[in-house]
Amino acid sequence: MEKIAVDAMGGDFAPLEIVLGSIQAVREFKIPVVLVGDKEQILTILKNNHEENNPLIEIHHASEVIEMGEHPGLAYRKKKDASVSVGARLVRAKECGALVAPGSTGAAVTAGLLGIGRIKGIERPAILTPIPNEKGRYTYLIDSGASAQPKVETYVQNAILGYIYASKVAGIKNPRIGLLNIGEEDTKGSPLVTEANKVLQNQSIIPFSGNAEGRDIMTGEFDVVVTDGFTGNVVLKFGEGAGKLVKTLLKDAVTKGGIRAKIGALLLAPALKKYLAKPMDYAEYGGAPLLGINGGLIICHGASKAKAIKNAIRMAEDVCKENLDKVVTETLAQLNESTKAESEEEKSVTDKEI
Repeated sequence: MEKIAVDAMGGDFAPLEIVLGSIQAVREFKIPVVLVGDKEQILTILKNNHEENNPLIEIHHASEVIEMGEHPGLAYRKKKDASVSVGARLVRAKECGALVAPGSTGAAVTAGLLGIGRIKGIERPAILTPIPNEKGRYTYLIDSGASAQPKVETYVQNAILGYIYASKVAGIKNPRIGLLNIGEEDTKGSPLVTEANKVLQNQSIIPFSGNAEGRDIMTGEFDVVVTDGFTGNVVLKFGEGAGKLVKTLLKDAVTKGGIRAKIGALLLAPALKKYLAKPMDYAEYGGAPLLGINGGLIICHGASKAKAIKNAIRMAEDVCKENLDKVVTETLAQLNESTKAESEEEKSVTDKEI
């Protein structure tokens, strides 16, 4: 089992909650971790929890932290000893299989891109985010924030990355892949998205089920919904806002509904917690993987606490186990060979016509 590097200094509740989540992952899943950050602070927390001598827990000292408000690219270049940067280098050097990075998404993406490095042939890595759907499963949205200026190749590669994750890590047999658009028809959408639809329809390496509309993300009609980072991030943030609005409206309804509403809410509370709140809690899955790099990277919410970190480490271990970078490389090679063969066939037909 490969070691998982954890940026112990990233996020709003670092290092306490990050270290506690790592301890939980070691205890429950027996996953070896390398805590990257201020050695004295980390060691104090480990001692307080009687884990300072656990052979599955290592400390790798890093003296700097990239804060939430800093420019990711500039901070990455300036702070060579930042915990997220050091963690990325551990993955690049193959000392760890993956990095769990709470805190700044921009810093994590930059560390993945520059520190770990892209898979050869990948235009831009992409963030894959699980979103609960009506069928009691997850719809995987890709990209949800890594690349805001896509090309046609970006959509095609995102589809490949999403398909591989859904089939290999999530264990979905024949996952349905949809391209996010403003309508189901192939001719709908911007010229870029229309062209991407055409390319995805014509390739035979992965299955493609056509356009997906915004409402399809939560119906479970598609297992993977492909888009660019700008659109995906807007969708994600809108969903978070909608969830908070529903929660507020429910509270207001109970408050204004009188004694009956309060009794009803009291009776419903256990069921709502188990069947509504739990599936929508990001801590249940831990984080979002950055796909398309030469190693694993799980990006966690800045407000992640111990439970989220524990589950993010478990997700990182799943990514390592499936060797996704190798599978992506092989799939890209198949796509390139297929595209080359089709081009040669078209050229042959054209020559004959002439």
